[in-house]
Amino acid sequence: QLQLVESGGGLVQPGGSLRLSCAASGFTLDAYSIGWFRHAPGKEREGISCISSRDGNTYYADSVKGRFTVSRDNAKNTVYLQMNILRPEDTAVYYCAADTHKDCSGYESTFGSWGQGTQVTVSS
Repeated sequence: QLQLVESGGGLVQPGGSLRLSCAASGFTLDAYSIGWFRHAPGKEREGISCISSRDGNTYYADSVKGRFTVSRDNAKNTVYLQMNILRPEDTAVYYCAADTHKDCSGYESTFGSWGQGTQVTVSS
């Protein structure tokens, strides 16, 4: 059974950092493109990053570009999202999701498997 589990969320002050993990079980994670999404109260879910299966290319939404970095550790079957210079507007539940396409599609609908989410709160 394909399963994704996020961890690493928590409360952090503005300007701080967190590293989220997305651990996969039941499948080899590098065979999938992995996306990170977030959902803040009162807002639509937003795709913020993706790492492709084909060549490890990475993509970022403008809202996080230059502050967040996605990476993959195939030995640990885990994808990470390093989040730096966090802002209060980064507060959300963060999800990782898997897409069978070898390249990041740019469309949320192609991600068929989702984790349960981890809460990130940026506040002083």
